[in-house]
Amino acid sequence: MTDGLTTYRVLARKYRPATFAELIGQAAMVRTLTNAISTGRIAHAFILTGVRGVGKTTTARILARALNCVGPDGKGGPTISPCGQCEPCRAISEDRHVDVLEMDAASRTGVEDVRELTDGVRYKPVAARYKVYIIDEVHMLSRQAFNALLKTLEEPPPDVKFIFATTEIQKVPVTVLSRCQRFSLRRVPAELLEAHYAKILNAEKVTAEPAAVALVARAADGSVRDGLSLLDQAVALSGGGAITETSVRDMIGIADKGLVFDLLETVLKGDAAGALDRLASLYEGGADPVLVVQDLLDLVHFLMRLKLAPSAGEDDPTMEGERGRGEPLAAKLSVPVLVRAWQMLLKGLAETQTAPSPLQAAEMVLVRLAYVADLPAPADVVRALSGDGVAPAATNARPPSGVSTGTAAPSMLSGGAGPPSVRRSAVGETEPPGAPRMARVAEPAPAPVPGFEPMPQSFLEVVALFDRKREALLRSHLFANVHLVRFEPGRIELRLTEGAPRDLANRLGKLLGDWTGDRWVVSISQNEGEPTLREQAAARDETLRHEAAAHPLVRAVLDAFPGARIEAVRDIGGEAPASLDPETLADGSSEGES
Repeated sequence: MTDGLTTYRVLARKYRPATFAELIGQAAMVRTLTNAISTGRIAHAFILTGVRGVGKTTTARILARALNCVGPDGKGGPTISPCGQCEPCRAISEDRHVDVLEMDAASRTGVEDVRELTDGVRYKPVAARYKVYIIDEVHMLSRQAFNALLKTLEEPPPDVKFIFATTEIQKVPVTVLSRCQRFSLRRVPAELLEAHYAKILNAEKVTAEPAAVALVARAADGSVRDGLSLLDQAVALSGGGAITETSVRDMIGIADKGLVFDLLETVLKGDAAGALDRLASLYEGGADPVLVVQDLLDLVHFLMRLKLAPSAGEDDPTMEGERGRGEPLAAKLSVPVLVRAWQMLLKGLAETQTAPSPLQAAEMVLVRLAYVADLPAPADVVRALSGDGVAPAATNARPPSGVSTGTAAPSMLSGGAGPPSVRRSAVGETEPPGAPRMARVAEPAPAPVPGFEPMPQSFLEVVALFDRKREALLRSHLFANVHLVRFEPGRIELRLTEGAPRDLANRLGKLLGDWTGDRWVVSISQNEGEPTLREQAAARDETLRHEAAAHPLVRAVLDAFPGARIEAVRDIGGEAPASLDPETLADGSSEGES
């Protein structure tokens, strides 16, 4: 019995790929190496990066065998399909080949370890075609160790190959990366993992429900080794019987999908108390709060897919139940609601993963989501405020259950339209539903606050205010380098020319706020806007000159004095200034000449 226990090999080791054909999910890398070996364009250094368990070290060992395989007859060369029968293949597989050296940089990080390695580079291979150095977790080497490796890595002997593996490529110096051929191993898709695990279970003569295998593949998160470890645990849990979906859920701590649907519906109804009760039941049943929030996030994403692409999940028989439950729910929820739920859950997932108490963090996530479940979408609020200056209908004013309130509007999942809402007129008086909408009358400018300047009612008044305050530099920029896009008291939208300072908007808003005592929002726009005040003044002057030149009296003077020209045209009796020049703007009155 003892011998049987000691000879058992876990699935991750027993089914480790021995050839590139057995490596799943890395087709791009295999194709590149195949072409490189077939054409003889083999790099002297490779670096393999990716998350844990996707096959970095396995790929390094397969590559070492591919470079040193001599075939069953002993006459072969480098091949993408090592035979596994020759002495180099067997020796490398059993980790006993003298010319294939594997080093764990996590435990040997110093410069002396690297010098010991590079000292052996000068010697020819003893029994192989290439001497191969495999350094795992290379990012753990110290800076001095990397420096000691650089020269050898740049100009190694022709019969030496380096293969590095790392999970944190950003920690490897760029001087090392630039000397290596880099391969990024991808996370393996859940569909490939599911088929791979099903094949292994058939080989092990273990029966399992397809939904259970799908759960393991999903929990693996793209890591083949992580999934095989979970599969080993599930086989042990089954005790020789069939692996069921329920047992796998209990083992991993994943909540039942039906319960997750119930939880999401409860939250989106605004029932915070009910959501906390459901979460407590899931927690007592062994569900991990982090995985519950993750399941809610996945469910919201699935509902969004159903909303936008009703055929989502049709090809997957394991999702048939989820489609049946999700389709009516997706029909009730709007896209803005789903987007907002996704954003809140995504932020809440990070909080739950880092909080001292994941359960408390998950509860707070649900409470926040319940409180905003009935709020209108931001686009509706903006549309309502920009359209008629009133808030959107109060069909979303109901707070979560357990919060005292006078009246409650139905939630977004209730399907009702809610009671008629009242609207407020421009002067703040309440109008009954159905009352005729009165024409809105422009309100008079508010009286200035004592100690502050009156609120400017036009952009010209803003420029005049800067003139009175002796801000000559900013005033000149406003006159010559600013295109007005939109103006209303308290808000200015501008497009700046190349000559305007980049901080003009900030300075303009701050000074106006200091002078008027009100908050001003000054924003930069890419819209065309009006011509600058200087361009407007020039255009007005040109128009006046043409009009004056067409007058018979002026025409006669010009004909009587050859070479005479009109220098300026000034209004001697009008109320408006004849020109938008700086002097006119300074005193705000028209100039005249008799």
